[in-house]
Amino acid sequence: MTTHTKTNTTANVTVIGLGAMGSALAGALLDAGHRVMVWNRTPSRADPLVARGAARAETAAEAVAASELTVVCLVDYAASRQVLEPAAGALSGRTLVNLTSDTPERAREAAGWAREHGIDYLDGAVMVPVPVVGTPEALLLYSGGQAAFARHEATLRALGGNARYLGEDPGAAALHDLALLDIFWTMMTAVLHAFALVGADGVRASEFAPLAVESITGLAPLLVEEAAAVDAGRHPGELAPLATDAEGVAHVAEASRVRGLDTSVIEAVHALMARTIAAGHGNDGFSRVIDAIQDRLPSGLPSATRAAASEAASGAPAGRRG
Repeated sequence: MTTHTKTNTTANVTVIGLGAMGSALAGALLDAGHRVMVWNRTPSRADPLVARGAARAETAAEAVAASELTVVCLVDYAASRQVLEPAAGALSGRTLVNLTSDTPERAREAAGWAREHGIDYLDGAVMVPVPVVGTPEALLLYSGGQAAFARHEATLRALGGNARYLGEDPGAAALHDLALLDIFWTMMTAVLHAFALVGADGVRASEFAPLAVESITGLAPLLVEEAAAVDAGRHPGELAPLATDAEGVAHVAEASRVRGLDTSVIEAVHALMARTIAAGHGNDGFSRVIDAIQDRLPSGLPSATRAAASEAASGAPAGRRG
């Protein structure tokens, strides 16, 4: 049974945008005992929430005028601006929490717009799927006005008990959101590719999954080590030189091609490693690849070095290391 976050005080909160996530946010606020006003461009989306006790506004301006705190969750910032622009006067002097997913740059633009209209602004990101919203473990990120976050923190914890404030930069929540999505979608693509790789030889994904879970769980300490290496700018490779690791990646690509699988993702990884090796970093650790990602490797490599990089990126390394 899912346990939702409860608060000791009640507040008036407006929720604009009642897609699956917006409806979950409004529902979590209702579950926590708050008085909730809702508005959506398609009014019927509000019906289930009204049946649970929410009030329905006829316009976005009416909705935001009903509460000191407004939470908006729409498809992107263009949509949120379109909805909120006519309601800017009603929002003045109140707090807007924008949980719409978009880029850090657009989050900062939205904060500038809010500042121009006298609106206290918090940007945020919901880092859990819809069924987890409102639970104590649900992670939500916030950034922007510290005073606004402190004032409404108790209410916001109804949306998820694991509420993280990341600082005054309104783009910080969106930045961290995208970085975590970068990890998630790249990892999930690798997981599906691994399922396809073993599946080509008759191994069911469900048979392989427990081993994959064990392996991924064990990577947590390595992530911390790689972060320390990146921050220090030192990439020791005594135990696992990049040149050796690249051979293993080339083998994954080769086996995938033999089985008729798409190799674009693993070849992209190998190409980054090959560029780093060609720049003279074959004895460094894998974390050195960040130089290739950040495009900080020297240009104009000698022709022999370029040829070696091209050969390595093709998935056919010239030799093996002992």
